[in-house]
Amino acid sequence: MAPGEKIKAKIKKNLPVRGPQAPTIKELMRWYCLNTNTHGCRRIVVSRGRLRRLLWILFTLTAVALILWQCALLVLSFYTVSVSIKVHFQKLDFPAVTICNINPYKYSAVKDLLSDLDQETRTALKTLYGLSEVKSRKRREAESWSSAWEGPRPKFLNLIPLMTFKQGEKGKEARDFLTGRKRKVSGSIIHQAADVIHVHESKQVVGFQLCPNDTSSCAVYTFSSGINAIQEWYKLHYMNIMAQVPLEKKINMSYSAEELLVTCFFDGVSCNARNFTLFHHPMYGNCYTFNNKENETVLSTSMGGSEYGLQVILHINEEEYNPFLVSSSGAKVIVHRQDEYPFIEDVGTEIETAMATSIGMHLTESFKLSEPYSQCTEDGSDVPVKNIYKAAYSLQICLHSCFQLKMVEKCGCAQYSQPLPPAANYCNYQQHPNWMYCYYQLHQAFVREELGCQSVCQEACSFKEWTLTTSLAQWPSEVSEKWLLPILTWDQGQEVNKKLNKTDLAKLLIFYKDLNQRSIMESPENSIEILLSNFGGQLGLWLSCSVVCVIEIIEVFFIDSLSIIARRQWQKVREWWARRQTPPCPEAPPIPQGRDNPALNVDDDLPTFTSALSLPAALGAQVPGTPPPRYNTLRLERAFSDQLTDTQELDES
Repeated sequence: MAPGEKIKAKIKKNLPVRGPQAPTIKELMRWYCLNTNTHGCRRIVVSRGRLRRLLWILFTLTAVALILWQCALLVLSFYTVSVSIKVHFQKLDFPAVTICNINPYKYSAVKDLLSDLDQETRTALKTLYGLSEVKSRKRREAESWSSAWEGPRPKFLNLIPLMTFKQGEKGKEARDFLTGRKRKVSGSIIHQAADVIHVHESKQVVGFQLCPNDTSSCAVYTFSSGINAIQEWYKLHYMNIMAQVPLEKKINMSYSAEELLVTCFFDGVSCNARNFTLFHHPMYGNCYTFNNKENETVLSTSMGGSEYGLQVILHINEEEYNPFLVSSSGAKVIVHRQDEYPFIEDVGTEIETAMATSIGMHLTESFKLSEPYSQCTEDGSDVPVKNIYKAAYSLQICLHSCFQLKMVEKCGCAQYSQPLPPAANYCNYQQHPNWMYCYYQLHQAFVREELGCQSVCQEACSFKEWTLTTSLAQWPSEVSEKWLLPILTWDQGQEVNKKLNKTDLAKLLIFYKDLNQRSIMESPENSIEILLSNFGGQLGLWLSCSVVCVIEIIEVFFIDSLSIIARRQWQKVREWWARRQTPPCPEAPPIPQGRDNPALNVDDDLPTFTSALSLPAALGAQVPGTPPPRYNTLRLERAFSDQLTDTQELDES
């Protein structure tokens, strides 16, 4: 290399390298630390002393870790909501009120259909518990189990056999109620009591056995109380019988609006049965809804208090109750929205007879944010469960629809046929002999959340909820029933063929306690502007950095670093390709290198006096020395002996 080129290379090496022109990543990082506005990085380079430099490295890395941690917390907390509660005082719309008699059908109308089932139930109670006559326990046990049956064999006990169950020491023992024989139960035994209730092992309980057609996997359902066992067994056969009755006939068998409603007042104005809409429930028969969506206008109230709500007197007619289907008397009421399906079997409030039930309401309206803030749905369109009810979406509708559709899929029929299309038949034993076993298996899986309904169904984002406060008072009083009951009997006219008594009546009052509507609203706690502002605060606090510094970091650590790596890899590829294209040369004898003789080291710079002195002597050659001086040349007397003095004159001759 020429001397001038070498000097230029040294100057270029000492000059600062900028950006991706740096040959190595180390030099790029050094250039970045010297030129960035981030103070910690600069101190790492300019600090003197190893300890001080290590401290600044530690401080800078700690600050970066804190920034990443705080920014991660900000991102994770971005989808949080703030809840605000507002109370409005305004005129409120009155909700829809659905009222049902606990007894679904008049016993006189269905008695012929249930005569065989009732007879077998009475006989079973007599045999099991001796209810029809007073006998000692030893005498009852001594009698034959099958001696109670005279005439044709029972069909309902053949369909679903009742049995007494006892957990023995050597196995599971059961006594068949129909045959009276003891046998071991090999199928699964499911106890219908709660898990927290432990029944003594020696206690004798009653249950029934359900088997599919192949009878390979039977299941015995036992109950801690004989009341529950008999009622559940009766309910299964009752549902099977009523499934074969047409809907129009079942509506006629149940209570009409004129029979159920004696008097009606709303907001101080008289009302009647025309203000109620018929709604037939599969388990509660004819129900009637006040202020339904089918009305022209939704009623509202401008005052709070019992005088400005709904007041009705109900005729319960306890004499028409089925003694084995229901064990309590009264009515059920549910408060709901106009477009909501009344699941009265789930959240209904019971009303007692001979009592005045006052229900005070507080309205709460909730608005939740949907994805990604919470797992709720606006209208149920994004839920993979078909809404089989002609009502607005709700969590209960989704769960009930899911169960009914699963039952149609697994069992081939539906428990409740009314909300389903006509193609889905109501379960009955004649067409679907396995439906009872299938229904109980699905019900157990639904309770254990094994059907997947609870995981796919979501809560609605907006809904109304009425908080109810119930109070009771004896009605009518002893002093007023003497004149009140005859007047109510006269008001009923032809609907009642006997004199009413207080156990046949129930009074219901539903009203707003006040007109304060509470609204619970969710709103996003963060926004993009707030998030960026928080990011800037964290960067300025820990590293005195701004958005421009972040852009520099992205440019240097990603763009420039990748550019250097790519350039080096490309250079290696080019060298490899050049070596591959060059033809191989024959081997030549090795040329002695300069390091074999230090005197032959070639340097482009001209030798100096100092460098020449440092050169070693050549091997095998005599280094010439300096010749001695010739002292004769210093003798000048003879050369200047003829010189004249200054006063001497030249002889002319």
